[in-house]
Amino acid sequence: MAFNQEKFDILIQKLEVFARKQPSAYKLRVALIAILGYAYIFVILAATLALLTGIIWLMLTSRSFNARAIQVTIFLLAFGLILWVSFPVPTGLYLKREDFPSLYAFVDELSSKLQAPCFHSILITDDFNAAVMQRPRLGLLGWQQNYLIIGLPLMLALTKEQFRAVLAHELGHLSGNHSRFSAWIYRQRSTWYRLAKELGEGGNETSWFIFEQFLKWYVPFFNAYSFVLARMNEYEADKCALEIAGTKNTAEALINAEIKARFLESSFFSNIYKRVNTEIEPPKSVFIEMKAAFIKEIDSTESNLYLKQALAEKTNNSDTHPCLSDRLDAFQCLPKNLEKIPLPNTITASAAREVLGTGLDKLIEHFNQVWYDQMATPWRQKYAQLQESLSVLNELEKKSQKHKLNAEESWQRIQLTLNFKDESSTLPLLQDFLDINENHALANYFMGEILLNQQNTSGLKYVEKAMDKEIQLVIDGCQLIYSFFIKHDDINTANLYKQRAEKHYDKLLKAEEEREYIRPKDKYQPHGLSKLQLKSLRQQLSCYSEIEKVYLVQKVLEHFPEKPLYILGVMRKVASWGEVDTPTKNAELLKQLSDKIEFSGRLFTLILTGEHSDFEKPLSKVPDALIYQTSKK
Repeated sequence: MAFNQEKFDILIQKLEVFARKQPSAYKLRVALIAILGYAYIFVILAATLALLTGIIWLMLTSRSFNARAIQVTIFLLAFGLILWVSFPVPTGLYLKREDFPSLYAFVDELSSKLQAPCFHSILITDDFNAAVMQRPRLGLLGWQQNYLIIGLPLMLALTKEQFRAVLAHELGHLSGNHSRFSAWIYRQRSTWYRLAKELGEGGNETSWFIFEQFLKWYVPFFNAYSFVLARMNEYEADKCALEIAGTKNTAEALINAEIKARFLESSFFSNIYKRVNTEIEPPKSVFIEMKAAFIKEIDSTESNLYLKQALAEKTNNSDTHPCLSDRLDAFQCLPKNLEKIPLPNTITASAAREVLGTGLDKLIEHFNQVWYDQMATPWRQKYAQLQESLSVLNELEKKSQKHKLNAEESWQRIQLTLNFKDESSTLPLLQDFLDINENHALANYFMGEILLNQQNTSGLKYVEKAMDKEIQLVIDGCQLIYSFFIKHDDINTANLYKQRAEKHYDKLLKAEEEREYIRPKDKYQPHGLSKLQLKSLRQQLSCYSEIEKVYLVQKVLEHFPEKPLYILGVMRKVASWGEVDTPTKNAELLKQLSDKIEFSGRLFTLILTGEHSDFEKPLSKVPDALIYQTSKK
């Protein structure tokens, strides 16, 4: 049972009301759905064991051990092992207790206070995150192996007490101090999702065939009905953090994590990647620089912007985690006007230094090397490409001093100037270009972006025009305007653009869905190509002697019809009696056409024989659809 987003949202709204009015009945329903999954698994297992026992008993009583019976027995034994499907171990750097005794003591103390299970392993990664993971050794039968996964950037960004709050939240998902039922459902959601993923990717076709239809129905169904409970579990985990670390530290941990995560994405790594313009090798001290950047106070204007962006976000059904403002509001002891929340103080000593001790330096050295090794090859390739681009820019600038550049050259110069120089150098070039090419979507977008970065409201009209001209710019344009209004404390207008982006994204998904397939019963319309475009296409088709005739139409589309989907229906010449393997020949022709036909638009090509023979009649009925036909001898 797959839910589209609209149906999913409606279901969650109903379940939220149901859970508030009848919490016990809601939990009972979720429990019954959870048990249903186990019931199916154990029915399959029982049937397998019954068949296995029956075959063995027959072989023993008849004293006949034929090859077929032995093969069936081996198959049933192998199939029974499906419940012991192997879950992959998490990736990261495994930390030994003897090497990091302070970290393990810190985690053990929290586990004891929260009555959470002990961790078999603690891993550290380069992600800005922390998580607990339970890996069932016996699949759905359990016997959990517990992992704590900690991101080094997160530890560098927080104080020890803030980090304590974060870990208390994560351990709260497994805590015995609060709802054991919620924690169990939390684990089941993860286990079922991973089981479906592992069976689907495991290569065992027989096992996947038996479980496929059930899992395709059950996993989305269970996740949907348990979604409200999973969100409630997030609030329960926050209560664990409040009990262990206190309100101030928990609130500051949430706020600081939001600010630092956005700083990493929008500023820190952005500046790191800009160095490729001038440096042939990637930096070898990224995590040292990260540590210094977190200790140094982030510009207050920048921090305020990140906090406003985080507070403006609303809880939605794409994630069980509540938004920042809802989580802070649940603490019930913060200012009513969340926008006036003070920024956290600059950290003087990070959690990484206090908890990891001298081991921090070795970890930083390790992740510096890992980052360098991952980036070295693509960095050098990018540097070489940029040097070529810089040479092109220099040539264009020299040429512009002697001759007027054409439109293509002018646009190339604008893009390269934007990459290699500051925005103020690009602005006059864009203005000159737009004076002649006023409807150029990207030029309008870049002009609007530069003006908005200068806090000039006239940039709004350029971004709006860009979004009107190109649907692929709508989400980026809304994000740009959203950030502008957030910076100017106009939350209501900002949220309008956020909602517009979300609606546009849903529409894009629907548009892509209707372009992914065609059916004979779909509605089709004339292709609308010019004589010049048809001539070019016919010349290309004439290179294929096996083609008898070709139809070209457009599919009638509901979403973004201005972005057409063309259907090219190709009929192969009637095969001679001696010819064999027509499907293979069809596939070869289809691949050649798909790879070599040059066409300025989205083209869906199919061969009108075999499984697609029923397409010829609807295509042929469209006016002017027959665009190519070989002469009959």
